[in-house]
Order: sequence, then structure tokens, then C-alpha cells
Amino acid sequence: MALYGASTEYVLHSLLWLVTHPEPVSSLDLAELQEIPAAFVAKLLPRLEKAGLLTASEGLKGGYRLARAAEEISVLAVVDAVEGKKSLFNCQEIRGRCALFDRQPPTWATQGVCGIHAVMLRAEQAMRAELAQTSLADLARSVRNKAPAPFFREAQSWLGDRVQTRRTSKVRQRKQAGSLLP
Repeated sequence: MALYGASTEYVLHSLLWLVTHPEPVSSLDLAELQEIPAAFVAKLLPRLEKAGLLTASEGLKGGYRLARAAEEISVLAVVDAVEGKKSLFNCQEIRGRCALFDRQPPTWATQGVCGIHAVMLRAEQAMRAELAQTSLADLARSVRNKAPAPFFREAQSWLGDRVQTRRTSKVRQRKQAGSLLP
């Protein structure tokens, strides 16, 4: 079982689009652009807003944008906002349960931190340190280095068209609703 799952992946991919897109982007547009579940994205982005990583605006041109520069947002901050602070390992203190102890483990058996727990804590600290030193800007650069430049222009155009489509769609709906009135 993965420690971090689809929620973290969906959010990080969504945030990468916001790094270079200064205008607000709706959660629906982010989901449709990436073909990921819209309900999932709509549920997750408010967590990032609450954590101060995103700002939201309402209306036809509304949506989400980064609350601060991508260089200032660590992957760890995103992971913690989405997943909460999860421990890599939950020690069950098995070392004190040996049948030979007759339910009364000697001090030497339970003294200090369990060796297994200690190695897991070090691994968790190393993982969190790596996530803390990697920013959204770092991730965006790695993606940008892979993809051809026209891809990003096409994506920006697609997102811009979506705002226009939403606006036209709402106006059309209002006109149709108005024409139905007596």
C-alpha cells in the first residue's frame, strides 16, 4: 500500500498548471485538462486554500491560483495539506511481547527507541527533508525540460478558451431562461 496516493498525485499535477498560468483556473478545467476525476479535484483544492497554498475567486473567470510564488511552495507543504501529517511507520512495540517474558518484559527489552522504529524514523525524516527542499518551481522546471514548447502554448490556449466558453455558456443559459419567461 502506498503512503501517498492518487490525491497527492492529482493535486501536484494540477498545481503544475498553475505555476505558469497567472489567471485563476477552475477545478473542473484542471480535471478535464488532465482527464482526472473532477469531484476529486474539487474536493482537494479547498484543502490547499485552507493551508494558504492557493487562493480562490468566484465567478465566470474564477478559480484557483497559487497564493505565493512556486519557489516558496514545497512539495512537503502540498503533501501535508492533502494527506495530513502521516507517519511512515506505526510501531506496535512488539519487542515487549515475547512469550518468554510472561507479559512482564525486562527493562533491557523495551529501553529506548525500538531499533526498527528508529530506522523507520530516519527514513521518514529523509523523505520529508527531500519533499521540503523540492518546490513546485523545481517540479515545473523538470516537466518543462521534457515537453516541447508548443505543448505549453497549447495548454495555455486551452485554459484560456475554457474561461471564454464558461462565460458564453452562462450568457446563453441566461438568455434561454429569460426567453422562457411570460
